[in-house]
Amino acid sequence: MSAPEIFDRRRRRLRRDRAAPDFAAHDFLHARMADELLDRLDSVQRSFAHALDLNCLNGRVGTALRARGIDTVSADPGFRFARAAGGIQCDEDRLPFADSSFDLVVACGGLDQVNDLPGALALIRRVLKPDGLFLGGFVGAGSLPRLRAALLGAEDRAVARLHPQIDVRSAGDLLARAGLTMPVADFERVTVRYASLFASLADLRGSASTNLLADAVPPLTRAALERAAALFQAGADEDGKVGETIEIVYLLGWSPAPDQPQPARRGSGTASLADALRPKRG
Repeated sequence: MSAPEIFDRRRRRLRRDRAAPDFAAHDFLHARMADELLDRLDSVQRSFAHALDLNCLNGRVGTALRARGIDTVSADPGFRFARAAGGIQCDEDRLPFADSSFDLVVACGGLDQVNDLPGALALIRRVLKPDGLFLGGFVGAGSLPRLRAALLGAEDRAVARLHPQIDVRSAGDLLARAGLTMPVADFERVTVRYASLFASLADLRGSASTNLLADAVPPLTRAALERAAALFQAGADEDGKVGETIEIVYLLGWSPAPDQPQPARRGSGTASLADALRPKRG
């Protein structure tokens, strides 16, 4: 069975095209995520020849990969971003590449806006050569709690205005489910300080991160928006700014290969954990 269409694909493309001209003014989160993924890549003790820069946006990752001497293909769901990077327009769960095309795939953001994330990860595994590396990052569960609470409290009924979010444990499970080996999932929390609710919403629009849910959502009334702004501002610090939390989930996994290290067979250990943890006597 095909995955449900949670997100509106056409709206996603249009929002990205709208954000492209002024993206540099709102790319701080993408820049942080990209720098972290590149740092992790540099810690891997092997070389790569052919990479896919997935969800390329302004081309930050692709430019850095090419500077490292890696032949890189860029891809993005948005036409403007894809064209500016000289790449291909495609969704992460509809990759047009042949199997075993790359030995490295880097997805900097965007995976939290994919209709079929398990399918996207499975496709990433397929386009990787044996023993190829996947690195990814996206905004995860626990993000934007102040904004979420303000929007929920501003209306008489609950309306889904923010996306469902994936926690780090579920992300790790999805890596294994996709068939990627030696999976690693971890996260970091970033605090961003906003002078108002409207400054927060401006960053979301400017980074193409506003509501993409396929189900139609009525726009906020003026009165509800004013209540949301007041609720958001109620959590301000002494300087008048509100600290908003964003959780970034990072993923790492390898395409299977016969010569990869394998975990020990369950029950094959010879040392007792209980003995190792038992307090030593004087």
